Amino acid sequence: MSDLNKMTIAAARDALRAGEVTSAELTEACLTAIDGADALGAFVHKTPEIAMERAKAADARLQGREEAPAMCGIPVGIKDLFCTKGVASQAASRILEGFRPEYESTVSQNLADAGAVMLGKLNMDEFAMGSSNETSVYGNAVNPWRAGNSDAGLTPGGSSGGSASAVAADLCLAATGTDTGGSIRQPAAFTGITGIKPTYGRCSRWGIVAFASSLDQAGPMTKDVRDAAIMLQAMCSHDPKDSTSADLPVPDFEAALTGDIKGKTIGIPREYRMDGMPDEIETLWAQGTEMLRDAGAKIVDISLPHTKYALPAYYVIAPAEASSNLARYDGVRYGRRAALSQGDGITEMYEKTRAEGFGAEVQRRVMIGTYVLSAGFYDAYYNRARKVRTLIKKDFEDVFAQGVDAILTPATPSAAFELGKTFDDPVQMYLNDVFTVTVNLAGLPGISVPAGLDAQGLPLGLQLIGRPWEEGDLLNTAYALEQAAGFVAKPAKWW
Repeated sequence: MSDLNKMTIAAARDALRAGEVTSAELTEACLTAIDGADALGAFVHKTPEIAMERAKAADARLQGREEAPAMCGIPVGIKDLFCTKGVASQAASRILEGFRPEYESTVSQNLADAGAVMLGKLNMDEFAMGSSNETSVYGNAVNPWRAGNSDAGLTPGGSSGGSASAVAADLCLAATGTDTGGSIRQPAAFTGITGIKPTYGRCSRWGIVAFASSLDQAGPMTKDVRDAAIMLQAMCSHDPKDSTSADLPVPDFEAALTGDIKGKTIGIPREYRMDGMPDEIETLWAQGTEMLRDAGAKIVDISLPHTKYALPAYYVIAPAEASSNLARYDGVRYGRRAALSQGDGITEMYEKTRAEGFGAEVQRRVMIGTYVLSAGFYDAYYNRARKVRTLIKKDFEDVFAQGVDAILTPATPSAAFELGKTFDDPVQMYLNDVFTVTVNLAGLPGISVPAGLDAQGLPLGLQLIGRPWEEGDLLNTAYALEQAAGFVAKPAKWW
């Protein structure tokens, strides 16, 4: 079998079970693809020795008497935000230079326990702060897609840009991502892959470098919906080490994929029709709506009245939590410490270390966060944003109480844009998250499914938002949408 790295998880699992291929062969195919794809900037710490060791262990397990888990022998990439024991885990930041954790994140441990093979660590925006993967200490991750006949490099989205690029370019069969305001769903849409953010608390946050603790959630980035269901099940678990981890059984998500959505009610929120939204996005949304209607779903118009306040509320809450979480990077215990001049005290050490260790975007968000938490501004900004968050959550609760099973929206306000595109104002970059942040604020599951191409041949995604803890139902609706859309396009290889 050639092109083993182009297989889906489901196809590879079946081939491994049938003895048609070994995990070592799959892993070697991926490692070869990774070595030939440095131009994409996706893998930033390669771990071929660990990969081959785990692949051989997976092969032994697959030949054993006990049935191995679905992810056994599947080569995956791990976002650099996940701590991996003995392997550089930098969150794409200079301040964590040289940090090799003595522990494994719960999610990456769950995958390892299931027999998955770690190929290496993936590029991302620094501390997951960004929508274009341009804030990384490693340099940009690059989208494998190109617009029309242009050679200009495009963003793979952020912050999980390396994960999206690696999956879209078939460097790995799947990858982990994290989503604080759209960082799984937006890059998935920009690269023509599937990405799901589960309900807040479904995946443990333990061992994932924190950005905004009440919003962060890990999830899989895969080639299709079935793969997302398989990988999500392996990633989820109750974890006593994470106080926000839900003590709920993890259902068999793959078993939920019947493709039958007859009688389901899909809501179309009128507030997501934004001024200046490209016609192509509007058209795709209308086509997606018709696809679900043709599949037997009932389509209803709904209102989520507080949507317009979501971005401002998010960009108060997330930086506030970031400024608190990032206070631990002080040059004392681990990571980088700035060179000090004679006579410098501890205050100078903190200032110099943080000034040279954090990039501009992280500094900006830490300063915003510190400002909104400061005396005199706490009530005016932070408390007000928390109240808005409660109202946004209630909007969704009201809609679900009226019998809506899922909500269909665009995933992004545009297709992937050029790397290095200058924005007059940082807020313009933040607008990339306009359709995704509400889901994080409300703690709901959301999935991005590739549904079409724009006039330049770039992928566009649609987002489905589900009821809390009903990822199985959401994945099934996404599966029906995926089958109707029939998206099979792949980027032409230039790297």
